[in-house]
Amino acid sequence: MNRLDRITAILIQLQSKRIVKAQDIAERFNVSLRTVYRDIRTLEEAGIPLVGETGIGYSIMDGYRLPPVMFTLEEATAFLTAEKLVEKLTDASTDESYKSAMYKIKAVLRSSEKDYLETMDNHIEVLDNPYIPKERNAHNSLQSILKSISGKHVLTINYFANHSQENTSRNIEPVGIFYLGSNWHVLAFCQLRNDYRDFRIDRISQITSTPLPFKKQHPSLKSFLKQIAQEKELHSIVILVNKEIVKYFGEQKYYNGFVSQREVKGKIEMTFLTCSVEGFARWYMMFGDNAEIVSPDNLKQHIKKIATTIAKKQ
Repeated sequence: MNRLDRITAILIQLQSKRIVKAQDIAERFNVSLRTVYRDIRTLEEAGIPLVGETGIGYSIMDGYRLPPVMFTLEEATAFLTAEKLVEKLTDASTDESYKSAMYKIKAVLRSSEKDYLETMDNHIEVLDNPYIPKERNAHNSLQSILKSISGKHVLTINYFANHSQENTSRNIEPVGIFYLGSNWHVLAFCQLRNDYRDFRIDRISQITSTPLPFKKQHPSLKSFLKQIAQEKELHSIVILVNKEIVKYFGEQKYYNGFVSQREVKGKIEMTFLTCSVEGFARWYMMFGDNAEIVSPDNLKQHIKKIATTIAKKQ
């Protein structure tokens, strides 16, 4: 990226947030802080009213507005691709809001770019995995949760707990939402359990906003997810698989912690990191006659135990 394009991109980035840190700009464009400071001075000399505070960041002075930013074809196509994902992977309210935003994006495009997007719309699609049951949320949980986080007010939910097969009513203080596997989750402080809990959003049958404020200040979602990843004990598994069956694994290998693979003596050596050796053992038994275990030995013990139990019941 040349300097002119970078300065233009920095100006757009400054419009995207109230305050932008110099370090964030440096990391985005892979340049030094000294270069960032020089680019900022260039914007100031061009008449852009910037306000900067040491240790805080830069912002554009309130009341200053720039004309609409034109999008490149690649950027517009990325928006179109994201629209397909939003339609399949979120709730109705989020989908509707994104479609409304797309109308505004298309409104500032040139006629040729509008024609291009209309053509590309027929060549991009997101399909559901037929092997994973998927029920799109009938209610607008995602937007309700995000509004709760922004306003710091408590939500009341009716939740089906899978482990106990019970429906419970709880007051929660949401921390954030994340997409894992094929489901949206909300990490929240549960007032019923007086602790943080992970709730699958598709198991929330009803969600109600309350005027009650949060009782405590919560850490960020990123810090929670990082802590969970550190606390989770992962087991390394290495197996040798016949070449002809690897293609049938599909996405299942990723669900079981696939890390890498390489060819070894005419077979495929696959490495996995999993938090459940027994769970991996049950998946391995689906193709075990076409594979062998390199490590660990306790995986073999799990498989023998399962196979023995099955044999006794026949």
